[in-house]
Amino acid sequence: MTGEKNAAPNKNSLRGFEVVDAIKAELEAACPSQVSCADILAIAARDAVVQVNGPSWNVRLGRRDSLSANGSLANTALPSPTESLAAIIAKFGALGLSELDVASLSGGHTIGRARCSLIASRLYNFSGSGQADPTMDTSYLQLLQSFCGPSSTASSSSALVNLDVTTADTFDNKYYKNLRASKGLLASDQVLSSTPGATTIAYVNTFAANQKAFFSAFAASMIKMGNISPLTSQDNSQIRTNCHFVNAYWFVIHHNTSALRNHYK
Repeated sequence: MTGEKNAAPNKNSLRGFEVVDAIKAELEAACPSQVSCADILAIAARDAVVQVNGPSWNVRLGRRDSLSANGSLANTALPSPTESLAAIIAKFGALGLSELDVASLSGGHTIGRARCSLIASRLYNFSGSGQADPTMDTSYLQLLQSFCGPSSTASSSSALVNLDVTTADTFDNKYYKNLRASKGLLASDQVLSSTPGATTIAYVNTFAANQKAFFSAFAASMIKMGNISPLTSQDNSQIRTNCHFVNAYWFVIHHNTSALRNHYK
């Protein structure tokens, strides 16, 4: 499959679709074709953050679901865990997001996990040097090496490591405190604080010292990110009845073929 779920940045990373499916099923039973999968995802993201003691924000509703997915765009537009800060800022900037948004949205890594395979190069062969990433705290490096093992096995390891070594399951500002202590798990996290002269350093320092400032900035950036794509019109979208598939009737109407008719009987 070539959809966005199976794009390289998402594969083996995105989870929880069964929860969205359950919500969608209940909504379809109560009020068919009224609430899009896109709106469900936006609300679920907010509520998940609240459930782990994070901030809340107003979610703009009225989205409709796309008629297609773009796996190739996901592969190129989503930042990778090994990218430079300049590349990350450029990708955010292409969507109208600022360096403040980069710093605040990265704070979502205060919860979650990452595979050892994503940090193997930092632990053993950073930038082809044959050495560990010099920006990583020595004690933290040793802890990760003891868990992930040598590079020959870490590169294929599916073992999960906490993104936030301090409070992995609580939405708080410890992520930024970890960055200041050189304990960011992903290279794309640590560059916020370790890139010389970076504007994001000031944001990291502010958020590490003031959790309310982080919560406020994160909520504002989530609203901003949620408004990147305009609420779509009925001409190029739909409200899916099943979040995994475009509605069958759309295919039949727009691709009037017997094969599709038979497939969606």
